[in-house]
Amino acid sequence: MGLVFFACSSYDGGKGAVRLVTLQPMSQTDYDVLMKKAIQRYAEEKVLAGTWEKEESLANAEEQFDRLLPEGLQTEHHELWNFLNGEEAIGWVWLCYDPNHPQKEGFIYNFFLFEAYRGKGFAKQAIAALEEQAKSLGVQKLSLHVFAHNQIARSLYEKTGFAETGIYMSKPL
Repeated sequence: MGLVFFACSSYDGGKGAVRLVTLQPMSQTDYDVLMKKAIQRYAEEKVLAGTWEKEESLANAEEQFDRLLPEGLQTEHHELWNFLNGEEAIGWVWLCYDPNHPQKEGFIYNFFLFEAYRGKGFAKQAIAALEEQAKSLGVQKLSLHVFAHNQIARSLYEKTGFAETGIYMSKPL
């Protein structure tokens, strides 16, 4: 795969700067570092959501990631990219797609923008760049999961055209 796939730019709110978000295939070094953090974050989110107990969360998260990415970066139909602003990594994304899926659906397993780049318009650009890349792979529909307690992410996804398709609910007794 090439160095940069798709880019999305926007004017920087009157400051005269144009920001450009591009996608770059993730390196093995980045994968090793980012997956370790992603597994930890996923375990914490599942505990916060009340789905898992803290004691089991890390092992459960590791098992799920291993099941989904048995070949790491080389796992068929899974793409992992860094989001770049110029030469600087600002986040990353993990997309799974099946070219034989009847709805040509791609699933975003992880969309992450580094803290320093949040609230500055980069996330919307990153989603737009991801959408263009997904289209080039034949994807016609993007889906994702977002934890109910993550209001900032839910708002971003709604603003960029994602709609709820189902809601899981639970009640402690």
